[in-house]
Amino acid sequence: MKIHTYEKAFLAVGGVLLVLCAIALVYATLGHGAHLPTDVGRIVPQDVYTTPPFDEPGVRQTGENSYQVVVIGQAWSFVPSEIRVPAGAEITFISTSIDVLHGIHVEGTRLNMMLIPGQVSRMHHTFREPGEHLMICHEFCGIGHHVMYGRVIVE
Repeated sequence: MKIHTYEKAFLAVGGVLLVLCAIALVYATLGHGAHLPTDVGRIVPQDVYTTPPFDEPGVRQTGENSYQVVVIGQAWSFVPSEIRVPAGAEITFISTSIDVLHGIHVEGTRLNMMLIPGQVSRMHHTFREPGEHLMICHEFCGIGHHVMYGRVIVE
C-alpha cells in the first residue's frame, strides 16, 4: 500500500507542530517559571478572615512606589469592592476565595486571576493612566454571579 505525497506532507506538518508545541511548553515552564500550585500557597478557606494578610483586606503601601492589594472573593462580592491605587505604582494583588471558584478580571488591563478556595493567587500590575476600571468575576459562581463586581480607581 502506497502513501500519497499529500498524506506524507500532512503527517510531516503534524509532527513538526507537535514538536513546536512541546518546545513552547518546556520554554513556558522553565523560561517563565510557570508551575502548578503547591501547598505552600494554600490556606484553609474557613480561616481566610483570620489569616494574614487576608485578616485586613484592602490596599496598603509596602514601599515608596509599591502597594499590596488584598482581595477576597466570596459568594457574589469582592472584599473590598472598591480599590484605590495611585497611577504608576507597582501593585501586587493577593487574592483567594472562601467558598467556590471565582475569578478577577480588571477590564482594560491584562489583570486576570483565578480564585480557587484556599489557594493564594498573586499578580503584579502597574496602572499607567488614571481612571476607573470595572473588576468582574469571570468564573460562573452561582445564581448571583452577575452582580459580583467591584471597581479599581486609579488616581
